[in-house]
Amino acid sequence: MRRSVRILGTHGVPGNYGGFETAAENVALHLVDQGWDVIVYCQVDEGDGITEDTWRGMTRVKIPLPDRSWKGTSRFDLISIRHAARFDDLCLTFGYNTAIFNTWQRLKGIPNVINMDGIEWSRSRWGKAKQAILWINERIACYVGNHLIADHPEIATYLRTRAKDRKITTITYGAATVTEADPAIPAEHGLTPGTYLTLIARPIPENSILELVEGFSRRDRGVDLAILGAYDRSDPYHAQVLDAAGPRVRFLGPIYAPEQVQALRFHSRGYLHGHTVGGTNPSLVEAMGCGNPIVAHDNVYNRWVAQDAALYFRTGDDVDAALGTLLDSPERAGELARNARDRHRQEFTWAHVAGQYESLLEQFLPRVGGRRRLGRSGV
Repeated sequence: MRRSVRILGTHGVPGNYGGFETAAENVALHLVDQGWDVIVYCQVDEGDGITEDTWRGMTRVKIPLPDRSWKGTSRFDLISIRHAARFDDLCLTFGYNTAIFNTWQRLKGIPNVINMDGIEWSRSRWGKAKQAILWINERIACYVGNHLIADHPEIATYLRTRAKDRKITTITYGAATVTEADPAIPAEHGLTPGTYLTLIARPIPENSILELVEGFSRRDRGVDLAILGAYDRSDPYHAQVLDAAGPRVRFLGPIYAPEQVQALRFHSRGYLHGHTVGGTNPSLVEAMGCGNPIVAHDNVYNRWVAQDAALYFRTGDDVDAALGTLLDSPERAGELARNARDRHRQEFTWAHVAGQYESLLEQFLPRVGGRRRLGRSGV
Protein backbone atom coordinates (compact mmCIF):
# COMPACT_ATOMS: atom_id res chain seq x y z
CA MET A 1 0.00 0.00 0.00
CA ARG A 2 1.30 3.45 -0.91
CA ARG A 3 1.97 5.55 2.19
CA SER A 4 1.64 9.24 1.46
CA VAL A 5 1.12 12.33 3.62
CA ARG A 6 0.82 16.05 2.93
CA ILE A 7 2.13 18.34 5.67
CA LEU A 8 0.40 21.70 6.05
CA GLY A 9 0.23 24.57 8.53
CA THR A 10 3.92 25.51 8.74
CA HIS A 11 6.02 27.92 6.70
CA GLY A 12 7.79 24.87 5.27
CA VAL A 13 11.14 23.14 5.23
CA PRO A 14 13.93 23.49 6.11
CA GLY A 15 12.67 24.60 9.50
CA ASN A 16 14.21 28.00 10.14
CA TYR A 17 11.18 29.79 11.55
CA GLY A 18 9.97 28.14 14.74
CA GLY A 19 9.04 25.02 16.64
CA PHE A 20 6.33 23.86 14.24
CA GLU A 21 8.69 24.06 11.26
CA THR A 22 11.38 22.14 13.13
CA ALA A 23 8.86 19.47 14.09
CA ALA A 24 7.51 19.22 10.55
CA GLU A 25 11.02 18.84 9.15
CA ASN A 26 12.04 16.10 11.55
CA VAL A 27 8.79 14.17 11.21
CA ALA A 28 9.03 14.46 7.42
CA LEU A 29 12.63 13.23 7.33
CA HIS A 30 11.74 10.25 9.50
CA LEU A 31 8.81 9.35 7.27
CA VAL A 32 10.97 9.63 4.13
CA ASP A 33 13.48 7.27 5.74
CA GLN A 34 10.64 4.84 6.39
CA GLY A 35 9.57 4.87 2.74
CA TRP A 36 6.73 7.38 2.90
CA ASP A 37 5.88 9.74 0.07
CA VAL A 38 6.00 13.12 1.86
CA ILE A 39 4.77 16.41 0.42
CA VAL A 40 5.36 19.62 2.43
CA TYR A 41 3.72 22.96 1.67
CA CYS A 42 6.18 25.86 1.84
CA GLN A 43 5.59 29.61 1.89
CA VAL A 44 8.28 31.35 -0.16
CA ASP A 45 8.96 35.01 -0.86
CA GLU A 46 9.44 34.85 -4.62
CA GLY A 47 8.22 32.82 -7.56
CA ASP A 48 5.81 32.68 -10.47
CA GLY A 49 2.87 30.56 -9.37
CA ILE A 50 2.90 27.31 -7.43
CA THR A 51 5.98 25.18 -8.17
CA GLU A 52 7.49 21.98 -6.85
CA ASP A 53 10.97 20.71 -6.12
CA THR A 54 12.59 17.93 -4.13
CA TRP A 55 14.48 18.44 -0.88
CA ARG A 56 16.06 15.56 1.06
CA GLY A 57 13.70 13.01 -0.43
CA MET A 58 10.46 14.93 0.05
CA THR A 59 8.42 17.03 -2.36
CA ARG A 60 8.08 20.72 -1.57
CA VAL A 61 5.05 22.55 -2.92
CA LYS A 62 6.26 26.15 -2.99
CA ILE A 63 3.66 28.90 -2.80
CA PRO A 64 4.99 32.44 -3.41
CA LEU A 65 3.51 34.74 -0.78
CA PRO A 66 5.94 37.20 0.87
CA ASP A 67 3.37 38.50 3.37
CA ARG A 68 4.18 36.79 6.71
CA SER A 69 1.51 38.70 8.62
CA TRP A 70 -1.58 37.06 10.12
CA LYS A 71 -3.54 37.72 6.92
CA GLY A 72 -0.72 36.51 4.68
CA THR A 73 -0.34 33.29 6.62
CA SER A 74 -4.10 32.71 6.49
CA ARG A 75 -4.07 33.15 2.73
CA PHE A 76 -1.14 30.72 2.45
CA ASP A 77 -3.08 28.15 4.49
CA LEU A 78 -6.13 28.53 2.25
CA ILE A 79 -4.10 28.07 -0.94
CA SER A 80 -2.30 25.07 0.57
CA ILE A 81 -5.51 23.37 1.66
CA ARG A 82 -7.20 23.93 -1.70
CA HIS A 83 -4.19 22.41 -3.45
CA ALA A 84 -3.93 19.44 -1.04
CA ALA A 85 -7.65 18.73 -1.38
CA ARG A 86 -7.13 17.86 -5.06
CA PHE A 87 -5.49 14.61 -3.95
CA ASP A 88 -6.48 11.59 -1.90
CA ASP A 89 -3.47 11.86 0.41
CA LEU A 90 -3.72 11.88 4.18
CA CYS A 91 -3.02 15.36 5.62
CA LEU A 92 -1.03 16.29 8.72
CA THR A 93 -1.75 19.87 9.78
CA PHE A 94 0.31 21.79 12.34
CA GLY A 95 -1.88 24.31 14.14
CA TYR A 96 -5.56 25.21 14.15
CA ASN A 97 -5.34 28.96 13.45
CA THR A 98 -7.23 28.63 10.15
CA ALA A 99 -9.21 25.49 10.89
CA ILE A 100 -12.26 26.92 9.18
CA PHE A 101 -10.47 26.15 5.90
CA ASN A 102 -9.93 22.53 7.01
CA THR A 103 -13.68 22.09 6.63
CA TRP A 104 -12.95 21.63 2.93
CA GLN A 105 -10.92 18.46 3.61
CA ARG A 106 -13.66 17.14 5.87
CA LEU A 107 -16.34 17.68 3.23
CA LYS A 108 -14.22 15.89 0.61
CA GLY A 109 -13.55 12.93 2.91
CA ILE A 110 -9.79 13.55 3.15
CA PRO A 111 -8.46 12.43 6.56
CA ASN A 112 -6.68 15.20 8.44
CA VAL A 113 -4.67 14.80 11.66
CA ILE A 114 -4.23 18.16 13.42
CA ASN A 115 -1.53 19.12 15.94
CA MET A 116 -3.46 21.47 18.22
CA ASP A 117 -0.43 23.31 19.67
CA GLY A 118 -1.11 25.02 23.02
CA ILE A 119 -4.21 26.88 24.15
CA GLU A 120 -3.29 29.57 21.67
CA TRP A 121 -6.46 31.67 21.97
CA SER A 122 -5.74 32.34 25.66
CA ARG A 123 -2.53 34.29 25.00
CA SER A 124 -3.12 37.93 25.92
CA ARG A 125 -0.65 39.19 23.32
CA TRP A 126 -3.18 38.54 20.53
CA GLY A 127 -5.77 41.04 21.69
CA LYS A 128 -9.50 40.41 21.97
CA ALA A 129 -10.31 40.18 18.25
CA LYS A 130 -7.63 37.63 17.38
CA GLN A 131 -8.34 35.70 20.56
CA ALA A 132 -11.96 35.36 19.46
CA ILE A 133 -10.91 34.18 15.99
CA LEU A 134 -8.58 31.59 17.50
CA TRP A 135 -11.22 30.45 20.00
CA ILE A 136 -13.66 29.79 17.15
CA ASN A 137 -11.07 28.03 15.01
CA GLU A 138 -10.00 25.82 17.90
CA ARG A 139 -13.55 24.51 18.18
CA ILE A 140 -13.83 24.04 14.44
CA ALA A 141 -10.57 22.03 14.44
CA CYS A 142 -11.83 19.80 17.23
CA TYR A 143 -14.87 19.00 15.08
CA VAL A 144 -13.45 18.71 11.56
CA GLY A 145 -10.12 17.07 12.41
CA ASN A 146 -10.15 13.28 12.16
CA HIS A 147 -7.69 13.11 15.04
CA LEU A 148 -6.08 15.66 17.35
CA ILE A 149 -2.49 15.71 18.62
CA ALA A 150 -1.80 17.30 22.00
CA ASP A 151 1.83 18.17 22.69
CA HIS A 152 1.46 17.80 26.48
CA PRO A 153 -0.76 15.77 28.84
CA GLU A 154 -2.32 18.98 30.18
CA ILE A 155 -3.26 20.02 26.64
CA ALA A 156 -4.83 16.59 26.14
CA THR A 157 -6.86 17.09 29.32
CA TYR A 158 -8.04 20.45 28.01
CA LEU A 159 -8.96 19.02 24.59
CA ARG A 160 -11.14 16.39 26.25
CA THR A 161 -13.50 19.23 27.10
CA ARG A 162 -13.83 19.85 23.34
CA ALA A 163 -13.58 16.36 21.79
CA LYS A 164 -13.89 12.69 22.71
CA ASP A 165 -10.92 11.03 24.37
CA ARG A 166 -10.50 8.46 21.59
CA LYS A 167 -9.90 11.33 19.16
CA ILE A 168 -6.86 12.66 21.07
CA THR A 169 -3.24 11.46 21.23
CA THR A 170 -0.40 13.07 23.16
CA ILE A 171 2.84 13.44 21.19
CA THR A 172 5.43 15.92 22.43
CA TYR A 173 8.01 17.95 20.55
CA GLY A 174 11.51 16.61 20.07
CA ALA A 175 15.02 18.01 20.00
CA ALA A 176 18.40 16.90 18.77
CA THR A 177 20.84 15.31 21.18
CA VAL A 178 23.77 17.74 21.19
CA THR A 179 27.13 16.47 22.44
CA GLU A 180 29.39 19.01 20.76
CA ALA A 181 29.17 22.46 19.19
CA ASP A 182 31.58 25.00 17.74
CA PRO A 183 33.03 27.11 20.61
CA ALA A 184 33.84 29.86 18.11
CA ILE A 185 30.14 30.73 17.84
CA PRO A 186 29.78 32.05 21.42
CA ALA A 187 33.08 33.88 20.91
CA GLU A 188 31.56 35.67 17.91
CA HIS A 189 29.08 37.18 20.36
CA GLY A 190 31.72 38.09 22.94
CA LEU A 191 30.96 35.11 25.17
CA THR A 192 33.31 32.54 26.66
CA PRO A 193 32.01 28.96 26.85
CA GLY A 194 30.99 28.02 30.36
CA THR A 195 30.81 31.61 31.65
CA TYR A 196 27.27 32.59 30.74
CA LEU A 197 23.62 31.57 31.05
CA THR A 198 21.09 31.68 28.20
CA LEU A 199 17.53 32.95 27.96
CA ILE A 200 15.75 32.43 24.64
CA ALA A 201 12.13 33.53 24.45
CA ARG A 202 9.75 35.97 22.84
CA PRO A 203 9.95 39.15 25.01
CA ILE A 204 6.38 39.20 26.33
CA PRO A 205 5.10 39.20 29.94
CA GLU A 206 3.83 35.62 29.85
CA ASN A 207 7.44 34.43 29.41
CA SER A 208 8.62 35.97 32.72
CA ILE A 209 11.57 37.79 31.15
CA LEU A 210 11.34 40.66 33.62
CA GLU A 211 11.33 38.39 36.67
CA LEU A 212 14.33 36.46 35.37
CA VAL A 213 16.34 39.58 34.51
CA GLU A 214 15.52 41.23 37.84
CA GLY A 215 16.45 38.10 39.79
CA PHE A 216 19.71 37.64 37.88
CA SER A 217 20.68 41.30 38.24
CA ARG A 218 20.37 41.46 42.04
CA ARG A 219 24.05 40.58 42.45
CA ASP A 220 27.17 39.89 40.45
CA ARG A 221 26.88 36.22 39.59
CA GLY A 222 30.35 35.93 38.07
CA VAL A 223 28.71 34.99 34.75
CA ASP A 224 26.87 36.79 31.98
CA LEU A 225 23.23 36.33 31.01
CA ALA A 226 22.91 36.08 27.21
CA ILE A 227 19.40 36.98 26.02
CA LEU A 228 18.27 36.26 22.47
CA GLY A 229 15.41 38.25 21.02
CA ALA A 230 14.47 41.64 19.62
CA TYR A 231 14.08 44.36 22.28
CA ASP A 232 12.86 47.87 21.47
CA ARG A 233 12.40 50.67 23.99
CA SER A 234 9.25 51.77 22.21
CA ASP A 235 7.59 48.69 23.71
CA PRO A 236 6.80 49.39 27.42
CA TYR A 237 7.54 45.82 28.51
CA HIS A 238 10.81 45.73 26.60
CA ALA A 239 11.79 49.01 28.24
CA GLN A 240 11.10 47.53 31.69
CA VAL A 241 13.35 44.57 30.92
CA LEU A 242 16.15 46.76 29.57
CA ASP A 243 15.98 49.05 32.60
CA ALA A 244 16.08 46.10 35.01
CA ALA A 245 19.16 44.57 33.40
CA GLY A 246 22.43 44.74 35.30
CA PRO A 247 25.83 45.19 33.65
CA ARG A 248 26.30 41.47 33.00
CA VAL A 249 23.10 41.04 31.02
CA ARG A 250 23.93 40.77 27.32
CA PHE A 251 21.21 41.39 24.73
CA LEU A 252 22.37 39.57 21.61
CA GLY A 253 19.40 40.47 19.44
CA PRO A 254 17.34 38.00 17.37
CA ILE A 255 19.32 34.94 16.27
CA TYR A 256 17.52 32.35 14.16
CA ALA A 257 20.25 30.22 12.57
CA PRO A 258 19.83 26.79 14.23
CA GLU A 259 23.56 26.07 14.46
CA GLN A 260 24.13 29.43 16.18
CA VAL A 261 21.35 28.93 18.73
CA GLN A 262 22.41 25.35 19.37
CA ALA A 263 26.03 26.32 20.05
CA LEU A 264 25.00 29.15 22.37
CA ARG A 265 22.86 26.73 24.35
CA PHE A 266 25.43 23.96 24.46
CA HIS A 267 28.25 26.12 25.81
CA SER A 268 26.15 27.86 28.47
CA ARG A 269 26.26 27.12 32.21
CA GLY A 270 22.49 26.80 32.30
CA TYR A 271 19.21 27.80 30.70
CA LEU A 272 16.53 30.13 32.10
CA HIS A 273 12.98 29.30 31.02
CA GLY A 274 10.12 31.57 32.01
CA HIS A 275 7.23 30.33 29.85
CA THR A 276 4.00 30.19 31.82
CA VAL A 277 1.47 28.99 29.21
CA GLY A 278 1.31 26.48 26.40
CA GLY A 279 2.18 22.83 26.39
CA THR A 280 5.59 21.33 25.66
CA ASN A 281 7.84 24.25 24.76
CA PRO A 282 10.45 23.49 22.07
CA SER A 283 13.02 25.82 23.64
CA LEU A 284 12.89 23.93 26.93
CA VAL A 285 13.24 20.57 25.19
CA GLU A 286 16.18 21.87 23.14
CA ALA A 287 17.93 22.99 26.32
CA MET A 288 17.51 19.49 27.73
CA GLY A 289 18.92 18.03 24.52
CA CYS A 290 22.02 20.16 25.13
CA GLY A 291 22.32 18.90 28.71
CA ASN A 292 21.63 22.31 30.25
CA PRO A 293 20.76 22.56 33.94
CA ILE A 294 17.56 24.61 33.97
CA VAL A 295 15.82 27.27 36.02
CA ALA A 296 12.15 27.15 34.97
CA HIS A 297 8.90 28.83 35.90
CA ASP A 298 6.89 26.65 38.25
CA ASN A 299 3.79 25.48 36.39
CA VAL A 300 2.23 22.19 35.31
CA TYR A 301 3.62 22.45 31.78
CA ASN A 302 7.27 22.93 32.72
CA ARG A 303 7.07 20.54 35.68
CA TRP A 304 5.99 17.64 33.47
CA VAL A 305 8.57 18.36 30.76
CA ALA A 306 11.67 19.07 32.86
CA GLN A 307 10.79 17.15 36.02
CA ASP A 308 14.00 16.85 38.11
CA ALA A 309 16.17 18.57 35.49
CA ALA A 310 15.19 22.02 36.75
CA LEU A 311 15.03 24.35 39.73
CA TYR A 312 11.68 26.15 39.76
CA PHE A 313 10.65 29.75 40.46
CA ARG A 314 7.58 31.93 40.75
CA THR A 315 9.05 35.20 42.04
CA GLY A 316 12.22 37.25 41.67
CA ASP A 317 13.31 35.95 45.07
CA ASP A 318 12.95 32.40 43.78
CA VAL A 319 15.08 33.27 40.74
CA ASP A 320 17.77 34.73 42.99
CA ALA A 321 17.85 31.59 45.14
CA ALA A 322 17.77 29.17 42.22
CA LEU A 323 20.65 30.91 40.47
CA GLY A 324 22.64 30.81 43.69
CA THR A 325 22.17 27.04 43.86
CA LEU A 326 22.91 26.53 40.17
CA LEU A 327 26.09 28.61 40.09
CA ASP A 328 27.49 27.96 43.58
CA SER A 329 27.00 24.18 43.67
CA PRO A 330 28.78 22.35 40.84
CA GLU A 331 27.51 19.05 42.20
CA ARG A 332 23.87 20.17 42.02
CA ALA A 333 24.38 21.69 38.59
CA GLY A 334 25.94 18.45 37.36
CA GLU A 335 23.02 16.46 38.73
CA LEU A 336 20.54 18.72 36.94
CA ALA A 337 22.48 18.38 33.69
CA ARG A 338 22.47 14.58 33.92
CA ASN A 339 18.77 14.60 34.69
CA ALA A 340 18.18 16.80 31.63
CA ARG A 341 20.00 14.30 29.41
CA ASP A 342 18.07 11.39 30.91
CA ARG A 343 14.69 13.06 30.57
CA HIS A 344 15.41 14.08 26.97
CA ARG A 345 16.53 10.56 26.10
CA GLN A 346 13.39 9.12 27.71
CA GLU A 347 10.74 11.27 26.00
CA PHE A 348 12.02 13.92 23.60
CA THR A 349 14.34 12.47 20.95
CA TRP A 350 13.17 12.97 17.39
CA ALA A 351 13.38 9.23 16.73
CA HIS A 352 10.85 8.66 19.52
CA VAL A 353 8.58 11.58 18.64
CA ALA A 354 8.57 11.02 14.87
CA GLY A 355 7.99 7.31 15.41
CA GLN A 356 4.84 8.15 17.36
CA TYR A 357 3.66 10.38 14.52
CA GLU A 358 4.20 7.55 12.05
CA SER A 359 2.25 5.05 14.16
CA LEU A 360 -0.66 7.46 14.44
CA LEU A 361 -0.70 8.40 10.76
CA GLU A 362 -0.69 4.74 9.72
CA GLN A 363 -4.06 4.32 11.42
CA PHE A 364 -5.64 6.65 8.84
CA LEU A 365 -4.08 5.29 5.68
CA PRO A 366 -6.82 2.65 5.06
CA ARG A 367 -9.34 5.50 4.88
CA VAL A 368 -7.59 7.00 1.87
CA GLY A 369 -8.85 6.14 -1.60
CA GLY A 370 -11.93 5.89 -3.67
CA ARG A 371 -11.52 9.15 -5.55
CA ARG A 372 -9.89 9.78 -8.89
CA ARG A 373 -6.23 10.70 -8.40
CA LEU A 374 -4.86 13.80 -10.07
CA GLY A 375 -1.33 14.15 -11.37
CA ARG A 376 1.34 14.86 -8.78
CA SER A 377 2.00 18.45 -9.79
CA GLY A 378 -1.63 19.57 -10.01
CA VAL A 379 -0.38 23.15 -10.41
